[in-house]
Amino acid sequence: MTGPRRRLVSLPRPGLRTTVALVFAAMAALVAVLIGTLGYHSAARLIRDDETDDFTSAVRAVSGQVQSQKLFPGDFNGPTGLGEQLLHPVRVTAQALDSHGAVLPGTSHFDLPTTAEDRELAGSQDPGRTATGVRSPNGVVCRVGVISLGNGRGAVQIVQRLDDIEELLAELRRQMIAVVAVVVLVAGAAGWLVAGRITGRLVRLTDAAELVAASGRLDVFVPARGTDEVSRLARAFDRMLVRLATAKENQRRLVQDAGHELRTPLTSLRTNLSVLPSLDRLPPAERNALMADLADEARELTQLVEELVALAADRKADEEPTRVALAELVRTAAAQARRRSGREITVDADDSVVTARPDALARAVANLLENAAKFDPDGTAPIEVVVRDARVEVRDRGPGIDPADLHRVFDRFYRATAARSLPGSGLGLAIVREAARSHGGSAFAANREGGGAVIGFTLDPR
Repeated sequence: MTGPRRRLVSLPRPGLRTTVALVFAAMAALVAVLIGTLGYHSAARLIRDDETDDFTSAVRAVSGQVQSQKLFPGDFNGPTGLGEQLLHPVRVTAQALDSHGAVLPGTSHFDLPTTAEDRELAGSQDPGRTATGVRSPNGVVCRVGVISLGNGRGAVQIVQRLDDIEELLAELRRQMIAVVAVVVLVAGAAGWLVAGRITGRLVRLTDAAELVAASGRLDVFVPARGTDEVSRLARAFDRMLVRLATAKENQRRLVQDAGHELRTPLTSLRTNLSVLPSLDRLPPAERNALMADLADEARELTQLVEELVALAADRKADEEPTRVALAELVRTAAAQARRRSGREITVDADDSVVTARPDALARAVANLLENAAKFDPDGTAPIEVVVRDARVEVRDRGPGIDPADLHRVFDRFYRATAARSLPGSGLGLAIVREAARSHGGSAFAANREGGGAVIGFTLDPR
């Protein structure tokens, strides 16, 4: 049997502000460490190379002097000795050995014991013989060069302490570590401040979104200052709220207006239905009138519902835009309207081609033709359709439009006083305007010279 499974405890992830601050600090630390390491190694190499060159130059100077003239250990004694003259510019020290290899009194600077090799060079007959190496007397690391004076007169030791150099390099390391630590702290603080400015606006935006989600309110203020990505996001969110508020208001108005418009045919329909039980007792003329009223009310109600659905439903995503020849589309719509109304309809169209949703345009043209036929039912002049440069006009010879109603004919459910006795819902021209707007155009209405109206829409010709 296996024991109970242990649940893994997930640690909370750090916030965006903390993450940005840590990233700033990490990047600064990485850069500082790389630069500091390269700088330290370059400085250490230069210092060590300089010290080596100084030591080599000192050994060569003393060796050359020894070979060029006859010297004795005492010549290197005291502050005015030859050793001070030869070695003063560099960080090395000279001490003389007698013929037995012992350090000459007055020249000793280190407790540096002599070796067998030192004593052998001190008694050497050849001037300028040299031996170099590194020694550690009493834990002090030194670089030592021994030059024989020749003829058994002794030797000269050139001594360079290396611990001073290492202490200098150690101090340099400590300073670089301190600089890296300061850079990391400064970078972390800068990252914290920068992240605070960014995340502060994101937090406010998040609070606004949560308030909208919790309360459903769309009038939430969203601060948007600046031109960076966060400001663009805030402005986009604010525009989205405005669009949602507008859509919500339109939806509310649509429901209210639809309820008002549906109430009239439904009331009339309900009244007529209440008479149906006594239909057999009605005279034939009243009976036929009642049935005609029921048919007209049902037809009006059906048309109203269809237009409400067409106006309220967002069908843009269901129909892909395509290249549409307006002449062909208008002629097809005119042929259908001609069959339904029996009116003569003429079409004068150019070869305009637009990118549009053909079903939406076809319904808009059909509504314009139906509107023209409705307001001029007994007219003898043909209804004219003119298409020029992505502009569609439907011209009739009806009573025209009252100038006070011109700016409202495209409003939903609006019906002019002269049109209230005619069938219709007041949505046909609203659908025309929505179709034009969705294609980058606009709807227009005007009175025609000689009587009648001109109603149509423009489209984006691209």
